[in-house]
Amino acid sequence: MTLVKHELKQGRTAFLIWTAAVGGLLAVCVFLFPEMKGEMEGVSDIFSSMGSFTAAFGMDRLNFGTLTGFYAVECGNVLGLGGAFFASLCAVGILSREEKERTAEFLLAHPVSRRRIITEKLAAVLVQVTAMNLIIYAVSVGSIAAVGEEVPWKEINLLHLAYYLLQLELAGICFGISAFMRKGTVGIGLGLAAMMYFLNLVANIAESAEFLKYITPFGFCEGADIVAEGRLDGKMIVIGMVVGLMGVLAAYVKYDGKDIR
Repeated sequence: MTLVKHELKQGRTAFLIWTAAVGGLLAVCVFLFPEMKGEMEGVSDIFSSMGSFTAAFGMDRLNFGTLTGFYAVECGNVLGLGGAFFASLCAVGILSREEKERTAEFLLAHPVSRRRIITEKLAAVLVQVTAMNLIIYAVSVGSIAAVGEEVPWKEINLLHLAYYLLQLELAGICFGISAFMRKGTVGIGLGLAAMMYFLNLVANIAESAEFLKYITPFGFCEGADIVAEGRLDGKMIVIGMVVGLMGVLAAYVKYDGKDIR
């Protein structure tokens, strides 16, 4: 567990900054809801007539006058993008860090197998992503209770679970990418997360592009679908988890035989 502790220490600053930023923005959104609640009915009518724009974010199927509708769109976008960026950032450079920082000789000279190195680095990523989601979940529930609203437990739990699974999938993909890189770059991870987000917007706008929902993990995090149906899309989640696991498997295969400089 020494390597896990080392990676957690290395990523402590980024973890605190991203958790505070995402959690703070979610709290601000929730605290704004009581002030805007009375005006949301008119806003829902306006959004429902804006065509492709509302379809892209699922706003034509949600009532902004309710906490669940407001939370699914406003807080969902904050949690979706913020969480996706953080998960990708954690994983995309973690296996290439030794080469980039020229510490490979020190690490690989120890009596530790490469598979153990991969496993402990993967564990560090999972710990950070899980810890961030637990803290943000507590902040969200606490904020809702603080403004005097009844917590819609089912919807909140489903939304947060969906975004946690999204982050795990992206982390798995970026972890696999990390094994193929010599010098880690945050641009690849952040770019991948942003691309997946925009693919989902395209899938929402164009019926001919609905198949993209099976490619991007944002497809099973659609707030309008979760609130309306009261469940997650099991088929999309299975596909996403398989893709994430394939990324992890690729990391084991590549890194175990990699010629590390």
